[in-house]
Amino acid sequence: METEQSKVLQVKDLHVKVKTKNSEMSLVQNVNFELKRGSVLGLVGESGCGKTVTSMSILQLLNRKTSTIEGSITLQGRELNGLGDKDMRNIRGKDIAFIMQNPMNAFTPVFTIGHQFVETIRSHTNCHKKQAIELAIEAMNSVNLPDPAKLLKSYPFQLSGGMLQRVMIAIAACTHPAVIIADEPTTALDVKNQKTVLHHLDAIRSKYGSAILLISHDLGVISEMADDVAVMQNGRIVEKADVFQLFDEPQHEYTKKLLQARPLLHVNETVI
Repeated sequence: METEQSKVLQVKDLHVKVKTKNSEMSLVQNVNFELKRGSVLGLVGESGCGKTVTSMSILQLLNRKTSTIEGSITLQGRELNGLGDKDMRNIRGKDIAFIMQNPMNAFTPVFTIGHQFVETIRSHTNCHKKQAIELAIEAMNSVNLPDPAKLLKSYPFQLSGGMLQRVMIAIAACTHPAVIIADEPTTALDVKNQKTVLHHLDAIRSKYGSAILLISHDLGVISEMADDVAVMQNGRIVEKADVFQLFDEPQHEYTKKLLQARPLLHVNETVI
């Protein structure tokens, strides 16, 4: 039976506004959803519909001088909206992990992978440096990265996009977060690396019970990974359903148009 404890993240009546020169512009309006332990919620919609703004609001990463976040965002019963920077730094990376669209943006170019990996572990645990290095190597092995000890001494520019994305997943797995927000995690990758990244995300969900908010415009990724799907249009969620219902019987006209826009391979057509 479903309990309140099974809901690790709840977003209620989320409104996000940004200040313009003469007024305010609404970016996200009346967004409501929840994530249950071990589940994957796909958040889909065209570019600019509010998907990333929603994720940045949850992480409290929007500029507080130029934006306003209204509504409730609770992580394991704790209200995040309005929480101070120090408290949020303790939560980010430990209780809630973030996997970016462009892995190059996630790492500081002048520090080695190992330095950044170890610092992340030590900032959220009581591990000393040697233990943190061992944990990092173990985590990198778990995502099939070759020769982790050598990779830890490498700089971000020395790794491919697919490898960096797997390093990000390894960092996320290390802290066993309650929630992982994956914002377009496969967009910059080739098909083989896309499959690998999705496999490792699914493994973390299965092993640690992490809930995943999977943001993507790729309906193929959503159909493979998500349990439930929320469709965004112009800053609002216009439809929510389980993945099978949404793909088989979409209700909203916008959802139908998204599904119709998918590229299809007509294998029976004769090529002249």
